[in-house]
Amino acid sequence: MEKILIKYMKKYSTLSAEQQQAIIDEIETEEFKKETIILRQGDVPTKCYFVLKGCIRQFSVDEAGKEITSNFYTEEMAISNFNHHKQDKESSYTFACLEDCILVVGDIVTESMMYNKYIQLEAMTRKMIEHSFGEIQDELASFIASTPEERYKSLLQKRPNLVNRVPQHQLASYLGMTPESLSRIKKRVNKY
Repeated sequence: MEKILIKYMKKYSTLSAEQQQAIIDEIETEEFKKETIILRQGDVPTKCYFVLKGCIRQFSVDEAGKEITSNFYTEEMAISNFNHHKQDKESSYTFACLEDCILVVGDIVTESMMYNKYIQLEAMTRKMIEHSFGEIQDELASFIASTPEERYKSLLQKRPNLVNRVPQHQLASYLGMTPESLSRIKKRVNKY
């Protein structure tokens, strides 16, 4: 697991090997069992996460009680809930483990202390957020402009491992279609 963190730090910073190891020694990792809820919709988040192993689903429940999946986080992905702009600070999403997971767990107090101790860490975090935000913008624009079949093909190209890791009804929700539509699209696409 340490290798994943070092790879990630090298990608986004110029921290020395000693600084990287010192950060790794200070961070907290936790194991979470499948189906564990790490944050519920309506709770005020106090932690952020980085996935070392496993898959986490982000979803919300609408007024009619329907679950809407908006993301899946897998290895080497950061999970942050940016809701500081909201007056009540409550999370709009639930985050649930779809598999047994190993996560780096950070909290606001520790994060601030780490930023003061390792100046480059804050810049690294900003770069990670900018990269993630850019990807999200591209995904949203592509999602809006594409057909359901194009969305599925894009998923196969960009995140093929999700197809076998995620229940079909959740994958369909994520792609903005019914499970039946996804099933028909999968049959059509798999013919080629």
